[in-house]
Amino acid sequence: MEHGSTGHASGLRRILREVAKFGAVGGAGLLVNLAVFNLVRHVTDLQVVRASVIATVVSIVFNYVGFRYFTYRDRDKSGRTKELTLFLFFSVIGMVIENGVLYVATYSFHWDSPLQSNIFKFVGIGVATLFRFWSYRTWVFKAMPAGEAVAGAEAILEQRSPAVGRVSERA
Repeated sequence: MEHGSTGHASGLRRILREVAKFGAVGGAGLLVNLAVFNLVRHVTDLQVVRASVIATVVSIVFNYVGFRYFTYRDRDKSGRTKELTLFLFFSVIGMVIENGVLYVATYSFHWDSPLQSNIFKFVGIGVATLFRFWSYRTWVFKAMPAGEAVAGAEAILEQRSPAVGRVSERA
């Protein structure tokens, strides 16, 4: 029974580590998103939602790089075209969610002061983040099948220390 609880604790640690890394990249992406949003709003005459869409696109690019090379760097790297296509697909859905919240607040309720726009931009990002976390980990950055992960780890160990491979051959 102890063994099973250790497995659950290990799985929980793994998911918490993933959530922390996702949060770190997402937090930086949030800052990029809000900074670009406010910069575009202050230096152009674009409408609120258009400025928000530009900011979201910039943060999507930023987040892809962060997720691929930090959060999910240990995940399956084959099929990058498919991965990028799925990432963009789910990111666009997230963008619609994020900017839909801002659109409703701005054009339905006329909450369009700079402070209100930032609040509803932030709320939209929060709602879209829940969707993005689920979709990215489920569909985009899939975990390698266990056999491939073990073979990959053995190959890395063998490259680092050829003696390890020789010891296992004798066993």
